[in-house]
Parts: sequence; C-alpha cells; structure tokens
Amino acid sequence: MDNLPEQVAWDILGRIKRTVDKNSVSLTCKRLHELDNEQRKCIRVGCGLNPANEGLVSLCNRFRNLEKVEISYSGWMSKLGKQLDDNGLYNLSVSCPLLTDLTLSYCTFITDAGLSHLASCSHLSALKLVFTPRISGFGILSVVVGCKNLNLLHLNRCLNITSMEWLEYLGKLETLEDLCIKNCRAIGEGDLIKLGPSWQKLKRLQFEVDANYRYMKVYDRLAVDQWQTQWIPCDSMIELKLVNGIISPGRGLACVLGKCSNLEKIHLDMCVGVKDSDITGLARNSSNLRSISLRVPSDFSLPLLMNNPIRLTDECLEALAQNCSHLESVRLSFSDGEFPSFSSFTLHGILTLVQNCPIRELALDHVYSFNDVGMEALCSAEYLQMLELSRCQEITDEGLQLVAQFPKLCVLKLSKCLGVTNDGLKPLVGSHKLKLLAVDDCPQISERGLHGAADSVTFKQDLSWMY
Repeated sequence: MDNLPEQVAWDILGRIKRTVDKNSVSLTCKRLHELDNEQRKCIRVGCGLNPANEGLVSLCNRFRNLEKVEISYSGWMSKLGKQLDDNGLYNLSVSCPLLTDLTLSYCTFITDAGLSHLASCSHLSALKLVFTPRISGFGILSVVVGCKNLNLLHLNRCLNITSMEWLEYLGKLETLEDLCIKNCRAIGEGDLIKLGPSWQKLKRLQFEVDANYRYMKVYDRLAVDQWQTQWIPCDSMIELKLVNGIISPGRGLACVLGKCSNLEKIHLDMCVGVKDSDITGLARNSSNLRSISLRVPSDFSLPLLMNNPIRLTDECLEALAQNCSHLESVRLSFSDGEFPSFSSFTLHGILTLVQNCPIRELALDHVYSFNDVGMEALCSAEYLQMLELSRCQEITDEGLQLVAQFPKLCVLKLSKCLGVTNDGLKPLVGSHKLKLLAVDDCPQISERGLHGAADSVTFKQDLSWMY
C-alpha cells in the first residue's frame, strides 16, 4: 500500500460507499486511515455516541472535511446516556466549518438557544428537523437570519413552531428551493402566503397536514383574499406533494395547482375537495408532467356539511392523456372506505391514459374497475416496465397469465389480491421475463408458486388485513 499512487488510493476509497466498509478499510493501514479521514464528507451518529458532546467533537476533529452530519436519536432511552444538547450543537458549529447539510432527528435536548449557534455556519444550505419538540419558530428564525445560503428546509412533527416570522424572512431572501412541512400542527396552508417572492425560486414543496387536525385551522376572509389577489409565481416548481389538505377554490394551495408550468411530479394524497377542473387545469399548464400520484379519499372522510361529494372522474384522466405527452409514472389509489360501485375512474379512463402516454410505471390500489379486460389491454402497452396491483379484486388468474405477453414488463408487484393463485404465475416460470416479482399478502399464492417466475422474488404473507 505504501507504493500505491496517491490518486489510485484516493479513487479506491471514493468507490466505497457503505460506512461500515469505509470504517473497515481505514483500519487496515495508517495511510488509508489518514486518507479516509481526509475524504470522509458525511457521518451519521446517535444513541451509540456517548458521551455525546465530546464524542461529536472528536469525530469532527478526525474528519476535517465533513459537509453532511445526521444526528438521530430514534429509539433513545435514558439508560443509553445523555443526548447531544445545546453545547454539543455549539461544538459542532465551531468544529465543522464546512458544514452544509444538517439533520436533527428526535433530538429532545436541543432548544432554540442551541439552534441559534448554527447561525455562524455560513455554508449551511440544508436543515432537516424531525420531532424536535423544544425548538420553536424563534429558533428557526435565528438560523434563517444567519444562514443566507439556506435553500432546503424540512420540518417534520415540529409541534412547537407557532410563530411564522421565519417564513416571511425566507420570502425576502429568495433562496429557498426545497420546503417540506409535515405534521406541524400550528402551520397551515394559509401561512405559506408569507413566502411571497420566494415562490418564484421554489422547486419542491411538500406540505402534509396531520389528518386529525385537518379542519382546525380555519381560514379568515383576509387570508382568502390574499391568496386570490397576490400573484404567486410558480414557474420553477418541479415537484409538489400535498397530503391531507383541503383543496378549495381561492384558498391556500388550490391557487398553486394551475400555475406550475414546469411541474414534473405531483402527489395528492387524501386531499379533500380535489375536482376534475383542478387536475384538468394542471394538465393544460404542466405539459412537462412526468409523474402523478392520486390517492382519493372515501366519502366517509369528506366533511359532513358537503351535500355533493366532490369526486374525480375520467374527465381528468383524459385531460392528462391529451396534454401530458411525457407522463411516465401513474399511481391511482382509493382509501379503504371506498365501495366498488363508487369507483371514480372507469377502465376506459385508465386505458386512455396508458394508450396515449409513454407510461413506464403503473400502480393501482383499490381500483375495482380494473379487471382482466384491462390486463388484456396492457398487452399492447409498449412502454410499461413496472406494474403494481394492490387490492384489485376483479383480477383473476386469466388476467394475470397475460403478464407474460406484456412487451417490456420487468417488475411485477402484487399485494392483497384475492382472485389470483399460483396458476396465474405459471406462464412466467422459467421465462426469465421478470427481473423482480414481489407478492405480499395474497392468500391464494404460496411461496412455492414464485419459484422460477423471476430473477428475483420476494414473498410475504400476513393475512391479518382480511379480518
């Protein structure tokens, strides 16, 4: 190893990706140990770091070029030792001058005072907080004010963030490109209007509301007027994910749906109030759309005061087929409360989408209208590479056997399908057509029936969902 050229040794270490492998290699000789110390750019620590504050300083001194640090205390108990606290975060800010990406998960000892130390990290561009209950909006504000290059902010279950001055300040900076807010009860859709000019730079937005608190944040007239009158530029938006939201005309993020001209990926999960006109407007304005995922809520999850349940129909699928010529991935799902007779999308609508767009991935969950006739139609789907069927109870062995005739299919996933058996997989046995076959919780398919049906197979059977 002493005679190995520097560039070759550096390249070898660069090809090793797993942390456990990097640790093993660094122990083989002093030279590789020193090179690893210099090359290591990211670390992930947590419950095993004890004492936490001193241990983190030691790691930062050893790995002098650290850029990405993840600190996670998932599963932590008091007997595992004290967590990293405010002083530890101060030590990190001093000992890690190149820090650009920081994730704090389940760090219950860290407060606003500790987070404020990050304001001195001039290179910090990404901050992710997962269940940090002692951090409030003032702590976020101190980071936003100090870190002028912050372009990614993820907040997940940060229940103590109630003040929104940080959102207004981010809006003025116009640097934010990726914003994720999940299950932060005090932050509502109406608050996002405070981003102002930053909407123009925003590329990815994920907003998830705790389903139990969906209706607690009531819009006042002023908030509604702001969304309707303020110009919300969304030309840079390429990815939008909304979960458990309320889509209502002129309110909140409903104003954004039709303005994302460069949108490539959208995910609407259990969003109450989504109408055909919303998806149709999206399709007409987002011709670059490549992926769409729709999980439709059942009638039982809609507000009791709504006399006419709002439903999505084939109209929106046909609009997607006509306007989105680059659409490659489609996921359609109905929530558990949906009855077969209430299914919004018909077989015709689904097949129109498949026949007019280069669909490579198709996932259907609880879509009762999709049956053996639909499987037969997929035999002419020249682009389809991945098919995922979950709780599609109208599909039988007759339809499943047609999979062997799909032109380019290489991945098949079946979950909770009652009508298929081992017989449906027989044409695939020995054909070497599929690279991956995954079967989960299908009561009439046994593990033995999967042998030889694909290059790689996975099998799981837990039938508790049936009872």
